[in-house]
Amino acid sequence: MLRELLSGSGGIDPSKLAGAAGLPNDPASIAALFSQLQQAMNHADDGIDWSVALKQGEQHAANGQRQLDDAERSRFDQAFQVAALWLDETVDVTALPSPPELLTRRAWVAATMPVWTQLAEPVALSISDALTRVMSEQAPEEMRQMVQGASRMMRSIGGALFAMQLGQVVGQLSAEVVSGGDIGIPIIEDGRAAVLPQNVAAFGDGLDVDSSEVELYLAVRELAHARLFRHAKWLRLHFITAITSFARGIDIDTGRLEELAESFDPSNTEALREAVVSGALIRPKSEAQQAALARIETMLALVEGWVDVVTAEATARLPKSVAIAETIRRRRASGGPAESALATLVGLELRPRRLREAAAMWRAVTDAVGVEQRDAMWSHPDLLPTAADLDDPAVLIARLTGETPIDAEDAEFDEALEQLLRGETPAGPGEDGEEPPKA
Repeated sequence: MLRELLSGSGGIDPSKLAGAAGLPNDPASIAALFSQLQQAMNHADDGIDWSVALKQGEQHAANGQRQLDDAERSRFDQAFQVAALWLDETVDVTALPSPPELLTRRAWVAATMPVWTQLAEPVALSISDALTRVMSEQAPEEMRQMVQGASRMMRSIGGALFAMQLGQVVGQLSAEVVSGGDIGIPIIEDGRAAVLPQNVAAFGDGLDVDSSEVELYLAVRELAHARLFRHAKWLRLHFITAITSFARGIDIDTGRLEELAESFDPSNTEALREAVVSGALIRPKSEAQQAALARIETMLALVEGWVDVVTAEATARLPKSVAIAETIRRRRASGGPAESALATLVGLELRPRRLREAAAMWRAVTDAVGVEQRDAMWSHPDLLPTAADLDDPAVLIARLTGETPIDAEDAEFDEALEQLLRGETPAGPGEDGEEPPKA
């Protein structure tokens, strides 16, 4: 059946198959799709060929891309020099070992694809394993041996489809991100800072802000993000491990998969596409996944909150810094690039819901203990604030300053104890402590 499909005589409209796979419906893309699937079928034991994702992503990013010019390079070089000086005044983390980079969209895809494939691989394998499991369970006993060979082929073809879709998603993302740290998670290796001048210009369109201010503000943000991940050497691995742990826990609903297979109409792939896009094939999150999601959300809020605070302090000289920061917050609240990419690739609906609380907490920590002690908290994961600290920063501040926070109930108890020690009768609830009037 697979060989007939890929030879063009299987009764499935190639354009609809491309649509179901989330790929463009044009002759070149369809030809590439069938070529890659045929190659995957002929190399069924070689695992997923992630070079397909890189090729797809670079091709998509190249559409509409423009090259950098000398004027842009000069402007951003100057912006990064000023940004580094301003940031030195507001953080206690060291400078980067190499100068920031200016990337085209295609170069950004090439630089980040290794991390994207690492994050997406557990999901691709989970889907492929579910497909092969359904095939094996449904096959009659006398066909089991033949189905095993077909299962390996199906696993390879499923991986090829997923790799192509990964390339499309990352290629689309390359037209939205403005910098290496725009995603929030570390998709560029530690010690590197990068901006995409073409996308920075698009970000500034429509804002009543001079382009030089936008470039300088985003340069500060990018340097802050890159410096943080270089300073906290454990942070990158922590993020990637948490996301891959979540992805490995994804469980495919084989019952729903069987229903789709039984009712599949080769001339209408819309039901299959809708099931894939909507996540109907994925079972509800397990307790372990919920815990992993909570850790990721808290960590993302801590990182983004810290970057917001130090960027605001460093760019206080810019007349329109508040307006630029608000634009970034609105962009993030509406579902930024990270959310759309992770939702598509690993089923991770991620939004830094606690970002405002994290930013407020970092401001309070800065006021209480200063920049040096604040940034020293990133030296080890055990020193970082927890989700509970976001709920009640006063407890964290008291722990850092060595003081004990006193709430209203503690104050009332201490007053009552002091009255007892003086031989007085403590006032009851709601009483003012005065003697009742005589009859």
